[in-house]
Amino acid sequence: MQAQKLLFLLLVFFMFTQLGYSQQKESLYGNNPAAGKYYDVRGIKFYTEVYGTGKPLLLIHGNGSSIHAFENTIPYFSKKYKVIAVDSRAHGKSRDDRDSLSFEMMADDFAGLLDAMHIDSAYVIGWSDGGINAIELTMRHPQKVIKFAATGANLWPDSTGLIPSYWKQEQTDYNAKKNNVRKTAKEKNDWKVFMLDWLQPNIKLTELKAIKCPALIIGGDHDLIPTQHTVLISQNIPKAYLWIVPNSGHGTLIEHRDEFNKKVDEFFEQPYNNR
Repeated sequence: MQAQKLLFLLLVFFMFTQLGYSQQKESLYGNNPAAGKYYDVRGIKFYTEVYGTGKPLLLIHGNGSSIHAFENTIPYFSKKYKVIAVDSRAHGKSRDDRDSLSFEMMADDFAGLLDAMHIDSAYVIGWSDGGINAIELTMRHPQKVIKFAATGANLWPDSTGLIPSYWKQEQTDYNAKKNNVRKTAKEKNDWKVFMLDWLQPNIKLTELKAIKCPALIIGGDHDLIPTQHTVLISQNIPKAYLWIVPNSGHGTLIEHRDEFNKKVDEFFEQPYNNR
């Protein structure tokens, strides 16, 4: 009996040790020297981490975020994809001291990064600003995108592209920050990143017609992006599928991790010739 009890305690100890190791391992995303590498792209040193092998899958995070945003996404997709997680320009470890920042500029960055990595085309998952980047990348460099999934993306920065309460908060933040003197490099960078969403994006519905590859347009039913706006995006992309996630906010890929990963994976697996 004592031997059985000791064995049980050892099993419990082993289980929690492995759980702790797993959590520690996941926390490395965005700061993993073993997977990290810099690429020179368009005058910027872009920080990337690559996990797994197979078909290339580019992950693009949101405003003010980093690779770490995909800690729930990378483990699933790296089992059968070559997952390319990147810190966007002026985010994370991809430092950019220049004044300007635009979604068009960032889309060209991602195309340049794929070139630098000798990747002809990739699947793409974009969240929030990353979803906008996925749309811009597909419009500006259609040959680079096989299929893409965009969650929580908007086309313009007003109270129809953002829920009114969030738009009001953005106005409050802007008014509070606009007269502040920005002295340090970090303060200047944070202001530049904030202004990206204040002034942009500015995508016309007619421009979406140029997207020829399949797209999965996703939004939570109480997202920061109005459901009507997400529907509008899907209606104007010729081969778009729409998924409004019940009981979800802006973080669909976190709040509904398992369902999100499975549904996006199934969408990518559907046969389609993009050529």
